[in-house]
Amino acid sequence: MSPVPPERPGPGDHSLTIDVGGVRRTYLLHAPPGYTGNAPLPLVIAMHVYPGTGAGMRDLIRMDAKADQQNFLVAYPDGLNRGFNALVCCGTADDVAFLTSLSRHLVDRWRADPDRVFLTGMSNGGDMSFRGAVEASDTFAAVGVVSGGYGGPRTEATTYVPTRPVSVVTIIGTQDRYFSTFETGIATWQQRLRCTPAAAPAPAPPVKRTVARCADGSDVDVYVVPDMGHVWPGTGGGQVSVPNAPMSATDIVWDFFVAHPRKR
Repeated sequence: MSPVPPERPGPGDHSLTIDVGGVRRTYLLHAPPGYTGNAPLPLVIAMHVYPGTGAGMRDLIRMDAKADQQNFLVAYPDGLNRGFNALVCCGTADDVAFLTSLSRHLVDRWRADPDRVFLTGMSNGGDMSFRGAVEASDTFAAVGVVSGGYGGPRTEATTYVPTRPVSVVTIIGTQDRYFSTFETGIATWQQRLRCTPAAAPAPAPPVKRTVARCADGSDVDVYVVPDMGHVWPGTGGGQVSVPNAPMSATDIVWDFFVAHPRKR
């Protein structure tokens, strides 16, 4: 195993590693141009599809530009064997430990704000966001799930919900082959957390939006996009991007995170 180069916090793009249970895990980190480490910044951890890489996720969602504008950190972890051990698949790694260890490291070393650590992802990465929300609810304030869902064997137990408030924004398309699974999953999530409908501004047609407030104080924001498949809408980076979509998932996810720091 090659030696790990010294880690030097600073602005720009960084290719980094972290040891988790004796396994070297890799990730990319982007820090905005004004980064100094003198003030805590929000952190978004963005997880890729299966099979995929952190670099592919970075190119897909184009969140670095948003981070430069809004002054936050973005991490793009690599799943082992190109996948995350999420709710349905893919792998056997302890990816909850990976995500929590990565979060702690970035709080300690890069001055990420522990009250503004967020997960987002698409497909396998979206499923992993839900798993992180449940199993590490003391770490993550909110999650943004695109073309992913809450389902699979782990979710069969009615107790499989966060023990602390974790708000959720999710974006799903009616032409996604998993649409009914995603729709059922988010309905189950709301039922278990005793969420009730709330008023919110409607998005531009044809996108539909529902908002709910849950008994624990978390929010659930659901966007349904007619005629959209298994994609990340509103960006231009690969086969699962839709640059001319009627919305930008990257913008919606970030705006939701801004409004949902950790609840005390």
